[in-house]
Amino acid sequence: MQEITLYDTTLRDGTQAEDISFTVEDKLRIARKIDELGIHYIEGGWPGSNPKDMRFFNEVQEIPLKHAQIVAFGSTVKSGTAPEEDRNLKSLIKAKTGVVTIFGKSWDVHVKSALRISLKENVKLIADTITYLKKQCDQVFFDAEHFFDGCKANPSYALQTVKAAAQSGADCVILCDTNGGTLPDQLCAMIKEVKRQVPKTPLGIHTHNDSELAVANSIAAVHLGIRQVQGTINGIGERCGNANLCSIIPNLALKLNYDCINKKQLAKLQEVSRFVYELANLQPLKHQPYVGRSAFAHKGGIHVSAIRRNPETYEHISPDVVGNVQRVLISDLSGKSSVMQKAKEFKINISSRDPVVHEIVEQLKYLESEGFQFEGAEASFELMMMEALGTKRNYFELVGFRVINERREGEHPVCEATIMVTVGGRTEHTAALGNGPVNALDNALRKSLEKFYPQLKETALIDYKVRVLSSGEGTGSKVRVLVESGDAQSKWGTVGVSENIIEASWQALVDSINYKLSRDEST
Repeated sequence: MQEITLYDTTLRDGTQAEDISFTVEDKLRIARKIDELGIHYIEGGWPGSNPKDMRFFNEVQEIPLKHAQIVAFGSTVKSGTAPEEDRNLKSLIKAKTGVVTIFGKSWDVHVKSALRISLKENVKLIADTITYLKKQCDQVFFDAEHFFDGCKANPSYALQTVKAAAQSGADCVILCDTNGGTLPDQLCAMIKEVKRQVPKTPLGIHTHNDSELAVANSIAAVHLGIRQVQGTINGIGERCGNANLCSIIPNLALKLNYDCINKKQLAKLQEVSRFVYELANLQPLKHQPYVGRSAFAHKGGIHVSAIRRNPETYEHISPDVVGNVQRVLISDLSGKSSVMQKAKEFKINISSRDPVVHEIVEQLKYLESEGFQFEGAEASFELMMMEALGTKRNYFELVGFRVINERREGEHPVCEATIMVTVGGRTEHTAALGNGPVNALDNALRKSLEKFYPQLKETALIDYKVRVLSSGEGTGSKVRVLVESGDAQSKWGTVGVSENIIEASWQALVDSINYKLSRDEST
């Protein structure tokens, strides 16, 4: 089994993505998490560029990492400056990482236009920088920036920069598709030429996703003998992102049988993916391969029937291998198999021969034709199943509610909801204010019920989404409201549909409370 070393650049290249900014504390927490995944190298940032990165390198030394080595990143020596006097190189050495990565220009256009020096001088800067750092550090990696674009424009010069790095003692030369525009066949041809001219120096690959090929190009490079693969968690990075390690790692380990991380570490993949999304304040991509919530979700009735007999029929790997789970979605495409699978998940005892199963399927299809959607509202579907079986309990009855939304010139709107409910023969009449009509109604409903069901104080409305379902009817259109609620133990989704947004919201809010009380009663 051949070994591949994994190099993560989430904390440096990943932070160049739009809308992403990590604090030092964030970076330290992410470094710990990536280390748990078994990554070999974690690029911490550019210590010469800002005080925040220098602080990270100081504080990360206090963290006992089990697998990863921290890497400092920087550029080649500045033209006209001796390496020992270069401010950037001094910062790299001061970071005390033991491993540094230097990037240098391998595209003649950048040398002439960005650095504004001669091609010969640029080669000398690469050689001088690596020679100097090899005396100061345990390992020195060279990122041949824009290598593939450089090869397209001036192949002999691009190869000259790579050979200069190799001859100066670079421990690994990383070929970078910095603009992300190289196609796999082009990339493979160039890598073969590098291997022919620099046969002994280990090579790495660093790709960007501007052509949606970063993962494919990385895998193609490994097939040609590349032994270091760089990328970021979830593929975050500048423009369209970097190569996604959450796809590369399982492809290498499960599909190609390379030695990169072990099975226990691989099972943490989704956990690490979600962790980085959370600290980046980004919504996880549901349809992301391997780690996305929809990666092993099944909707069609035929598919569900098949995976109940044998998951391999519609799953390319077992989801638990990467820390994910199989899910069955409920929709108008569902059949008896889907309903039976959900009943199993909900711990509802029902026979597939019971006529009520057919009733549930028909009710499901009718409700979805009316605009309901249960894929993100499984709590509402569970309550619907319980109602069909006659096991659903109504914890309160609505007598009526009224919502007032008042706004006067020069003042903020004021929303008040008044509600009357009965619980066990007792009537409760309550009013509450809110930021909007739905918030006011939610507050009034909870306020009226908490004296009967104090556990509702633990529950919070986490998310609220409204979607207009019919077109051409303007403000009279039917809307679907999806509500996500949660407590300390779990989260659940509920749904409501109506031409009246307050009524649709009421339906979802009532389902949310009934689900919470029903679940607590059964545990």
